Amino acid sequence: MARVLTRVAAILVAVGLFFTSQSLITPQRAAAADPGYLMVHFTGEGSTNQQMYLSHSTDGLHWNDLNGGGMVLRSTVGTKGVRDPAFVRSPDGSKYWIIATDLCISCGQTWSQSINDGSRNLVVWESTDLVTWSQPRLLNVAGAIPDGRNAWAPEAIWDPENNDYVLYWATNVPLNGATKHRIFYARTSDFRTITTPQLYIDRPGSQEIIDTQIIEMPSGVGNYRYVRASGDGQITLEGSNSILGTWTNLGNLSGIGLTGSMVEGPMWMKFNGTNKWALYLDQYATSGGYMPVVTTDPSNPATYQKPASGSYNMGGTKKRHGWIMNLTAAEESRVLARWPNTTPNRLQSYNFQDRYVRHTNFDMRIDQKVSTSEDSQFRMRTGLAGTGTVSFESVNFPGYFLRHSAFDFQLAYNDGTTQFAADATFRQVAGLADSSWSSFQSYNHPDRYIRHYAYYLKLDPITTATARSDATFRVTN
Repeated sequence: MARVLTRVAAILVAVGLFFTSQSLITPQRAAAADPGYLMVHFTGEGSTNQQMYLSHSTDGLHWNDLNGGGMVLRSTVGTKGVRDPAFVRSPDGSKYWIIATDLCISCGQTWSQSINDGSRNLVVWESTDLVTWSQPRLLNVAGAIPDGRNAWAPEAIWDPENNDYVLYWATNVPLNGATKHRIFYARTSDFRTITTPQLYIDRPGSQEIIDTQIIEMPSGVGNYRYVRASGDGQITLEGSNSILGTWTNLGNLSGIGLTGSMVEGPMWMKFNGTNKWALYLDQYATSGGYMPVVTTDPSNPATYQKPASGSYNMGGTKKRHGWIMNLTAAEESRVLARWPNTTPNRLQSYNFQDRYVRHTNFDMRIDQKVSTSEDSQFRMRTGLAGTGTVSFESVNFPGYFLRHSAFDFQLAYNDGTTQFAADATFRQVAGLADSSWSSFQSYNHPDRYIRHYAYYLKLDPITTATARSDATFRVTN
C-alpha cells in the first residue's frame, strides 16, 4: 500500500489461514469437536517484542496469553527479529511450520532500510507436535526476483491439485515504471526449497499491496471456493475457484465504516462447528490493536458486522500481525501443557548473596547486578525427564535450557533427545547448607549437584562445607 513509505505501521501484514471441506486435516479445521484456537503473533518493536508469542482462546473472541505473556520462540538468524508469522499444518497433521518475516526494526534495521534493502529471507521453524520446534532457519524467497528489495508477510496454502503449498509474500520491486510492494508466489513441499518466484498480485498504478490472506470455503457457502482479504488501500475481498486462477473483486468493508485509513492486516478465523467467520482487523489509525468483524459469508461484504462493545478481549499483550489455528483436542492439550503461565524466577547464591545465576554468551555463571536482566530469569518447568523433577528454561531464549555437558553448564537448545532431557533435569531438594534454601541434584548423575566454582556453574560431587554453600540457592522472583 502506498502509505507504507510514510507510515511505518503499514508493515503489519495479515497471514494466511485456510479451510478445506475435504477430509484432510488442515490449519483451518473448524470441526465441531475442535476445542479452541491458537494465535501466533508478535507484540511490538524492539528485539524482545519482535519474536514469536502464543495466545489461546476457547471461543475465538476472548484470548489468554500463554507462557505468562513471554515469547515462545526467538530468532537467532538473519536480522534476529521476526514479524508477521503464519502457521502451516501439513494435510495429514504430521508436521507444522511457522514462517515469518525476517525483520527487526530499531534493533538492526530502520524502516527505510527494510523497505529498500531488507532481508530477502523468511524465517522458518519446523515441528512434528506443535510444541517442540527446530532451530530457526532462513529461506531465501526474494533473492531471485530482479531488484527485489525485501520479503514480507509470508503466507502458505495447501494446493490439493498439485499436492504442494503455494507460498506467497510481499516484495518491494521496481516494475513497469512503479516501485512498490507486490505479492509474489512460489511452490514448495518442504519450506526448504522453492520454485522460481512469480508475480501473483499487482494493483494498478502506484497502489501497493502487502496484506493478503486466503481461505478455502466449505461446500455450499458463497459462490467461490477461495476468498481472500487484502489490505490494499481498503480491506478488499476477492473470490476465485483456483488459488492461482482469476480472482473477482467482491467489494470492500468501507460500507460498514471500516476503510483502509482506519484498519489493515486482515486475519481470518473460522468458528468451530459452524459456518461463521471472524475477520480480525488491526485498528492501526487509533493504535487499538485487533478487532473481529463477523460474517456468515466471507464473499459478501454486506454480511460483515462490527462487534458489540465488550464482546471480545485480546488479552494482556498487544497482538501484532499473526495467524490463528483451530486446535484439535490433542494439539490443545500439548500446547497448554508446554506453555503454562509459569512465573519467571531467579536463583540467588547462598554464599554470594549479591550474585544470581545468569547466562552470558550461553555460558552459565553467577553475577552481580543482574536484577533487571532477563539473562538471570528462568521458568522452572516440569522436568524434561522423570517425575517430581524440574528443568530451567530461559525467559529471553525460550526453548533453551540449563544443561550440563562434561559436568560444565551451558544454556542449550532443546533438541528433543532423551540425552538432552536427562542432562537438563534436576531434583529440587533442601539446601545442602541451609534447609530453608534449595539445592539441585542431577537427574542422571545423582551423586552430583549444581554448584558454582570461580563463579561458573559446575556439576560436582559435594563433599565439603564450601561445596555445600556453593551448591545452595534461593529460588526468588
